[in-house]
Amino acid sequence: MAVAALALNRQLLCLSYPKIRAKSRPWFPQKTTLLNSQKKPHIFIVSCSSSPTSQSPEANVQTAESCVNLGLSLFSKGRVKDALVQFETALSLDPNPVEAQAALYNKACCLAYQGEAKKAAECLRTALRDYNLKFGTILNDPDLASLRTSPEFKELQEEARLGGEDIGYSFRRDLKLISEVQAPFRGVRRFFYVAFSAAAGISLLFTVPRLFRAIKGGDGASDIWETVGNTGINIGGIIILVALFFWDNKKEEEQLAQISRNETLSRLPLRLSTNRIVELVQLRDTVRPVILAGKKESVSSALQKAERFRSELLRRGVLLVPVIWGEGRTPQVEKKGFGVSKKAATALPSIGEDFEKRAQSITAKSKLKAEIRFRAEVVSPEEWERWIRDQQESEGVTPGEDVYIILRLDGRVRRSGKGMPDWSQIVQELPPMEALLSKIER
Repeated sequence: MAVAALALNRQLLCLSYPKIRAKSRPWFPQKTTLLNSQKKPHIFIVSCSSSPTSQSPEANVQTAESCVNLGLSLFSKGRVKDALVQFETALSLDPNPVEAQAALYNKACCLAYQGEAKKAAECLRTALRDYNLKFGTILNDPDLASLRTSPEFKELQEEARLGGEDIGYSFRRDLKLISEVQAPFRGVRRFFYVAFSAAAGISLLFTVPRLFRAIKGGDGASDIWETVGNTGINIGGIIILVALFFWDNKKEEEQLAQISRNETLSRLPLRLSTNRIVELVQLRDTVRPVILAGKKESVSSALQKAERFRSELLRRGVLLVPVIWGEGRTPQVEKKGFGVSKKAATALPSIGEDFEKRAQSITAKSKLKAEIRFRAEVVSPEEWERWIRDQQESEGVTPGEDVYIILRLDGRVRRSGKGMPDWSQIVQELPPMEALLSKIER
């Protein structure tokens, strides 16, 4: 428990973990990893007076700090509109950077809950740009689940991936760290590209004058053909090394885009057979999702063929995820909760519920495994379609074609192909869940 004394009111800044205050939101976002959600400590501010009966007049003065705390309390009770007013008030009371980050972030959560994705994205953009908010926090907060399925979030994520000045560089830095783990020698290659190019350039500075003297001829002139050969080698070396440098940069950008797509994929929601809504990241190490995207006839046929191999596919942890083109563009009734139907919203974690603790506990894991069956239904199909089309464009496939995508146990794309899969081949390719290769894949 971290404690900090506040000067005038002798307030204490207390660090409380979920088991103590399980139904409260974090006072401000903590740093989280990019691809895996972790337990987030909850920070609250409580006043402690030296005398149990006396209280200074300043204690009742409204501050940005007190408004944020009151807003969190209201939010935990489901009073989202009242909480939003408090966060807006906090921003008007000249908050310090920590208070401003907390107010903006929690205001975005309220707006996302109300379905105002554009306003929520603007709040997060300001927090990212001016108050050093970590993008990984946005990715891991269940209260922002509805925002993550919106076009506004995709735009925000793309800005973060490119590392623009508008929202800072933290997300791109995190992506680059992951990229360096996956391609550890890229930095070494670039060093040699630059070093050899510089060496060839310096050599060229001496070779060119010699070439001019060789062309003019006269006493002491170098052999013209030897000088031409040396000049050609230097120029050719510079061209090749510079081309390799830019090729490596292009590959890095493609890799960063793929990592970003994998992160987006991990946050896409599914409805299990028990009607429970989960994000794909919660199924890591548990199943191998196989996404079937295409026309209704093609997908239905592939599902029927998969039934013949049901027992073998279940042994390998396969979970079928059908996505039918155009399904997300059909008119729908007004939605409640986290951007899904009222029935589905009841399966989502409620406000203030200690969702991450429950999802990571042994009991919840076993319950989740029991709920998983052979097939899951996509939630927010338009977002699934958008991700699949982006994946098709990255692999040179015409968007809208029938495709299948097989994921690994760690959530990354294992392989993909046009049309529908050959289930007998998949049975031979994927090892059973209890096999050593499956344990390594986790």
